[in-house]
Amino acid sequence: MIFSVMLSGCVAFESTVNPRAVLQAYPLFIQEGETITLDARSSEAVEGVITDYEWDFGDGKTAKTVIGFTSHTYEKFGVYTVTLTVKNTGGGEDDISTNIVVNGAPVMNLTIPDNIKAGESAMLDASGSFDPEGKQLQYSWDLDWSEDSNNDGDNRNDVDAITATVLLPTNQSGTKRGSLIISDGDGAEKYASFELEISTRTFEVEWRTEQISLTWDGYLDQGKSWEETINPGLEGRILSFSAMLELDQELGPQDNFTLQLEIIEDGYRKSAKTEGGNITANETSKAELDRYGINPAGEDGTYTADFAEDVLEQLLNKPGFRNGQGNWTWTIFAQQADPDPLFEGLPDPDPGNDWTLEVVIEIQVPVLIEIAL
Repeated sequence: MIFSVMLSGCVAFESTVNPRAVLQAYPLFIQEGETITLDARSSEAVEGVITDYEWDFGDGKTAKTVIGFTSHTYEKFGVYTVTLTVKNTGGGEDDISTNIVVNGAPVMNLTIPDNIKAGESAMLDASGSFDPEGKQLQYSWDLDWSEDSNNDGDNRNDVDAITATVLLPTNQSGTKRGSLIISDGDGAEKYASFELEISTRTFEVEWRTEQISLTWDGYLDQGKSWEETINPGLEGRILSFSAMLELDQELGPQDNFTLQLEIIEDGYRKSAKTEGGNITANETSKAELDRYGINPAGEDGTYTADFAEDVLEQLLNKPGFRNGQGNWTWTIFAQQADPDPLFEGLPDPDPGNDWTLEVVIEIQVPVLIEIAL
């Protein structure tokens, strides 16, 4: 309150009355880049009226307003003291302060391989990330946007891993997309998406010709049969085969046996009967089967695929080149073993015969060598 007294021969005395500053700040805890609201409208002039609201935001910036209301944005983490000075028309002033805590955002450092090949594992490394205030970071990886692992209808919010580094296996070529969120636990986060380019492998193929030689032997009574099943085309492309069934030499009439081959997938069945040899020349009774040009010969070349198994599948099961695939069933029938008994009811002096079957199958096997490009 200002007093002025005029007395003859006396001096006049004056006194100043200060205003009362009131400050509300909210929120008191924010993230970098966020804005606070400052409200001083409850301040009182006490005498006269308030003429100035002078703001010092504590980060080197100031402002002056004629009303007690403003806002301010903090771009960098730290603890800041906001000071308000209120002035009235009587020249009085009053100060009030409050502290604002600005939380720092984590700094993300994410490295991923530029290019990997299908079947390899990619190291995704965010271990170089840090919090400027030293807080321990939390990691949330969504490793594949093409999948919804938590079944919530959103492919991009899964939590597939929570470690700083992830060793991500791959099973096919193409682009794999995902994302990472790192958090300091106090509401500050950093987000990054990533793309992982997964390339095919390159193989040089050389076809090598090999022979599969098989031999069986046994003894068959008249009316009996023998059977064996093989699958020679598992590892190669079949070119040809030859087979010979040979019976032991016997005096007298030759036995009658039949050799048969059936390849079910091809709808192929072929048989041959034994033909008697010249006994005087010590020739045995034989039956022969053969087949040539079953498939075209393979051509050496370069192929690309995710895995070697894919190339083999492509080469060995190529339409028009897969004849002879599947099971081969060899059967020997003993139709007749001579001579039969001379008189009915007597034992057959020659109830069967010993036999030997030799089979040679020519195949081409693709040999793959992966090359680096």
